[in-house]
Amino acid sequence: MTQRAQSRSKHILRSLKAALSGKEQEYTTGSIDRAIFMLSVPMVLEMVMESLFAVVDVFFVEKLGVDAVATVGLTESVITIVYSVAMGLSMAATALVARRVGEKNPDAAAHTAMQALYIGTVLSSAISLAGIVFAKDVLRLMGASPELIADNYRYTQIMFGSNIVIMLLFLINGIFRGAGNASIAMRSLWLANIINIILCPTLIYGVGPIPALGLTGAALATTIGRGIGVLYQLYVLSKGKGLIKIRMRHTGIDMPIIANLLKVASGGAAQFLINSASWIFLVRIISRFGSDALAGYTIAIRVVIFTLLPAFGMSNAAATLVGQNLGAQQPDRAERSVWRTAMFNMIFLGLVSVVFFTAAGPIIGIFHKGNDMVTYYGIQCLRYVCLGYVFYGYGMIMIQSFNGAGDTKTPTILNVCGFWLFQIPLAYTLAILLDFGPKGVFLAIAIAESAIAIAGIILFKKGNWKKVAI
Repeated sequence: MTQRAQSRSKHILRSLKAALSGKEQEYTTGSIDRAIFMLSVPMVLEMVMESLFAVVDVFFVEKLGVDAVATVGLTESVITIVYSVAMGLSMAATALVARRVGEKNPDAAAHTAMQALYIGTVLSSAISLAGIVFAKDVLRLMGASPELIADNYRYTQIMFGSNIVIMLLFLINGIFRGAGNASIAMRSLWLANIINIILCPTLIYGVGPIPALGLTGAALATTIGRGIGVLYQLYVLSKGKGLIKIRMRHTGIDMPIIANLLKVASGGAAQFLINSASWIFLVRIISRFGSDALAGYTIAIRVVIFTLLPAFGMSNAAATLVGQNLGAQQPDRAERSVWRTAMFNMIFLGLVSVVFFTAAGPIIGIFHKGNDMVTYYGIQCLRYVCLGYVFYGYGMIMIQSFNGAGDTKTPTILNVCGFWLFQIPLAYTLAILLDFGPKGVFLAIAIAESAIAIAGIILFKKGNWKKVAI
């Protein structure tokens, strides 16, 4: 190895160590590529950990049978509403905290973070009550059979009832990302996943004196894992040494800040709700073709999420860079950061799409054994959905950058047009009217996601996001 190569390797290792160190930083000066690297590494690892929840659960639940996997798919398709609210609020927290950090006002950033926690707690309490009471009705509305509902509704009750840990996990990580400390968000999800991986097989199948709880055990394992991750986050917020330190002076309720958070969060939540609701309709279409198609789809989408969430981590890095640089009155640097991040993300997802298309069979085989219809639909879904990865890798950065600037209106309009006016009618037409079956839904996903990405790129180039004040 040449001296120059050795020097470059040492530089990369130093940067990697710094990225994982857990120190909050401003990214309004210096190398843009280094800023992207410092933020993206922990954010990508954070999202890998979030996606592991989905993969680990379906790996162990698959052994309980097709109805168990179908229950997870039906529940997750509806609980994405919770994810939507959590991500919208997290997005608002990231945008406002990043803007205050860019303005060199960490005390205001901490006060903003506390107001976001109040909102998250109130919203999750309302969702918990509704989910516990109406769990059976939710499954019935999604087309589940009476037998499936009777055997597995407890899973749905627990997942909805414990949504506060989902809400706070997303929200507090958004606060850390806005402050430039993505490594704490990563660590909290590492901790949550380690607990989940240990508890999942233990509670599902039973060990020693611990009884086998089946699908209920999967819900408890996920809840406990996420709950411990949230406790760690709260500890760092109150006892940590970073820019964001919540103290007694920050705990007073501040209605103007809450109103500002809700204004930004409503747009963010709306775009994710629109997205999530469209997925519910897609699941409803697929459920018409039986549990095998639904189970195959559920397994494949979990694998897709495993790669899209890390890519979303890179888009979160772009959002932080946009927020901090706009706060520092550097819109051109914000724009350059987005274009560079988008290029890296497109390369990553392009490579993943090649792997998925060529190795779909072995990948699905990890989660479901046997050459049956579940495997067939899983392979089909994975291959068709990944066709849109190249466009989506670029477009998702653009769309998340709008959110980082506080412009949640533009992505909301994109989602309404892309999902409700285009994807759902296209899926129904291909799957039902043209008799493509589940393949029609899979094709519609790839086509619509690509179209939304292209539209996002066009709107981003217009530059109106640079003028948003929050």
